[in-house]
Amino acid sequence: MALSPTDVTQLAAVDSARAARVLSDVRSATLSGRRAAVAPRPVIEQSWSRMLRSGVDPDHDFRSGLLSREEVQRRRETTVLRHVLPVLREGLLSVADIAHHIMVVADDEGRVLWREGNSSVLRKADGLGFELGADWRESVVGTNGVGTPAVVRRPVQVFASEHFQRSQTSWTCTGAPITDPRDGRLIGVVDVSGPLETMHPATLAWVDSVAKLAEARLREVHLTSLERLRAVAAPVLARLAGRALVVDRDGWTAAVTGMPYARRMALPKSLSPGRRWLPPLGLCSVEPLAGGWLLRAADEPMPPGATRIALDLTQARRWSVTVSGSAGSWSHELSPRHAELLYLLALHRTGRSAAGLAEDMFGDAGRTVTVRAEMSRVRRYLGGFLEHRPYRFREDAEIEVLLPDDPRDLLPHSTAPAVVRGRISADLP
Repeated sequence: MALSPTDVTQLAAVDSARAARVLSDVRSATLSGRRAAVAPRPVIEQSWSRMLRSGVDPDHDFRSGLLSREEVQRRRETTVLRHVLPVLREGLLSVADIAHHIMVVADDEGRVLWREGNSSVLRKADGLGFELGADWRESVVGTNGVGTPAVVRRPVQVFASEHFQRSQTSWTCTGAPITDPRDGRLIGVVDVSGPLETMHPATLAWVDSVAKLAEARLREVHLTSLERLRAVAAPVLARLAGRALVVDRDGWTAAVTGMPYARRMALPKSLSPGRRWLPPLGLCSVEPLAGGWLLRAADEPMPPGATRIALDLTQARRWSVTVSGSAGSWSHELSPRHAELLYLLALHRTGRSAAGLAEDMFGDAGRTVTVRAEMSRVRRYLGGFLEHRPYRFREDAEIEVLLPDDPRDLLPHSTAPAVVRGRISADLP
């Protein structure tokens, strides 16, 4: 009887050697363009397709060199992953050591910052390049338990010849992304790896649950820091008239006065004291506070001058919009839905009604409530640069859309009819 992908996963738990042989045949057939006796699991097949399109060599490792010890230390000290390292160690290390695994923690660029666990497995990992400072992005070393979860943004187990590169096929890796619970931004990946005979299907749920505990810890850290800032902000705002708010260094609101509450302000990457144009406040004065900023609205009109809005869709899951003008520039990372909406508005410079956007996104012009709700969220950070009735960018704004080299990589998560058409022809009209 022919095996299914699920059968192979179950077989690996009881006969890892046989399962590895089956997957080796699957890998050889698929990479040579032949029909395999067993189809790869969808998440693996999709990853292999990305590797073949991008030209990753399945037989040779051409990754860049290791980061220096100084650079690894610098990244350790600046990443928020340092706040959850105790949670990861408590949840993974004791079992990993017994099960002949190691724990690997990589940053959002796929660089290994921590590597701990069974000493004999650590020595074996050295031979695979699983070292501190190593680059394990999927686009560099193929399908693996660090790079692939970062791309698909969900836990992935990669067993034996499910790895794209031949050098890794004696290994089993299970990784889960760790995201910022405030905005969904990827901050790193935690991975448990070991020789192929140590594979167990339950490892996937185990690693995923510990990653979620780490994200819960980050949420606690954020709320605690906002409470501290709120205590500083209260007496300051009590003395002020007009519109003002206090935000942390990332723009999350601690307290407001004279205006509706907004969860977050879009701040420039390098904010400094003085007068700045910040949406949706407009022109305001920026003053430093312990752990954040005091923003006081000047209630003056938008400064004159050309505005350039760049929509960057080149990097999967790291889409952003950057606004540049006479008052400076700032960037905002986009959610998948907001990336879709701004792409559609860039396609239709003369404007699009809520019904038109609903048709573009869902193939259903009746879903205007969803569109209006999302556009309301977009206007929180782009309000000064968008018009409505119909929705459109301001006429005096210069719009640039940066697209991926391969049209098939345009917003790959999206099923919106207009985006699907854009993958066929990525040129804006």
